[in-house]
Amino acid sequence: MKTHEPLSKESSAASWSYDKAFSRNLGLISPQEQEKLRTSRAAILGLGGVGGVNLVTLARLGISKFTIADPDNFEIGNINRQYGAMCSTAGHSKAQVMQNIILDINPEAEIKVITDPVGPDNADDFLEGADVLVDGIDAFEIDIRRLLYRKAYEKGIYALGAGPVGFSTVWVIFGPEHMPFDRYFDLSDHLNSTEKFAAYIVGMAPAGLHRSYIDLSYINIKQRTGPSAGLACHLASGVIAAEVLKILLRRGRIYGAPYYHQFDAYRGRLVRRRLIWGNRSPLQYIKRRWLVNFIKQKTQSA
Repeated sequence: MKTHEPLSKESSAASWSYDKAFSRNLGLISPQEQEKLRTSRAAILGLGGVGGVNLVTLARLGISKFTIADPDNFEIGNINRQYGAMCSTAGHSKAQVMQNIILDINPEAEIKVITDPVGPDNADDFLEGADVLVDGIDAFEIDIRRLLYRKAYEKGIYALGAGPVGFSTVWVIFGPEHMPFDRYFDLSDHLNSTEKFAAYIVGMAPAGLHRSYIDLSYINIKQRTGPSAGLACHLASGVIAAEVLKILLRRGRIYGAPYYHQFDAYRGRLVRRRLIWGNRSPLQYIKRRWLVNFIKQKTQSA
């Protein structure tokens, strides 16, 4: 049996060209639009379950400029859902591993890497030059989300993120002309961390298409873990890439907040509805209180 030696990265990069690498996009994207994607910058915070696969999907779309940030290292427990998580990358920086993956896809990519936590002192630096903010932040981290979405709103930058929920994905888009992040989720400084988390979760998934098959007993509040499948992360990356493409190329209508979306592949259902008052509606308030009480009970029984 004839075998072949794999090409080295050096020889592969030498024969690489942007036009050839992304030629199969043509017919869906015009040559002029492809060049626009080539010169666009996406800022992605969080490179775990959704952030890493978002980064790769956008890179394969032809976006060539990125600012990526994540202070954490990969662990074996990430393998079921995180793009860069492998036995060989356990213990290695998520941001640096993902940088190498993107450069292996596009050797010409311009990637700014931040391995320090993003906060008030460097949020502006993180968003510098960005055309779109993509949220890959852990679901429990609400305050940094509030900060970055507010900064993006002030700078006129679209900001969006899709979360894996069961075997589905949920997403809400925030643009300069849409309802702001804090107003949609009804978030404020006087809420405690549990109330903020509950408001965020309920606001992201008002339709609850996943509730019929998810076992909530596997949620561990203290360890900040819960059921999460890799397939939902890939669903999330697909919808994020489609929305980012529309934003950057100004193609089609953007259904921003107070619209929300959920696509459940397991149940074969797509929901897009307008939550007129955001999380301030009576039904949303009831859901929030229920989730807060559920979290308190889980915490006390743990």
